[in-house]
Parts: sequence; structure tokens; C-alpha cells
Amino acid sequence: MLDLSIENVANVAVIRCSGRIVRSSAAYQLRNAVASELDSRAIVLDISEVEEVEGGGLGMLVFLQRWARDHGIQFKLFNPSRQVREKLERAGSISEVEIASVPEVMALANRDDHQYSIAA
Repeated sequence: MLDLSIENVANVAVIRCSGRIVRSSAAYQLRNAVASELDSRAIVLDISEVEEVEGGGLGMLVFLQRWARDHGIQFKLFNPSRQVREKLERAGSISEVEIASVPEVMALANRDDHQYSIAA
């Protein structure tokens, strides 16, 4: 079972995940949550409470990275457990997803958006 909660901070969606991403229903639930944040400039997927990820979940993480890039959205995984990180490495997916550090996540949340309103 996968539980998700979404919080928006400074146009950054933080999606907290807990449980397992092993069945296709969990992967689709995750996809729908990420896709619902189309107006965000960045999506941080906090997977620190994810206990297990299997084939479909791994594939979905890679798909979501590409989906976000295609929509001009930064997509970062945050704080994967050692077990999840090892699964990503074994599947060869670690190079296809971005894993954010705490300072990177803080920088995303603290970024000053008025830098884009200087024209006029």
C-alpha cells in the first residue's frame, strides 16, 4: 500500500510517500499525484518512508523524471532509503533520476521567484 500527501511551498510540490511502490496500482497512484502538480516549477518526491520499490515502481520513477523534464518541471527524489537506492542502482535507473540533497531541496523552497519579473 502507498500513502501520499502533497504540500506546496513556493510553487514547489513536495509529495511525501510512505509504504511500498510494488504494484501497478501504487505506481499509477504516484503518477496521478505527480501529474496533478503540472503548475509547479519543481516536484520533490520525498521517498524516505518508502520501504520497497519493485519493477513497475522503478519504471514509474524514471517515467516521471522524463515527464517532468518534458513539461519544464524540475523533478527530484529526496532521501531514498539504502534499500531503495540499491534497487535503483541494480536496475540501472540511478543515473536516470535526480536525487536531491537537503541543501538542494532547501534552495528550491527558498528560491526568490521575483527574479523573473524584472522585465517591464
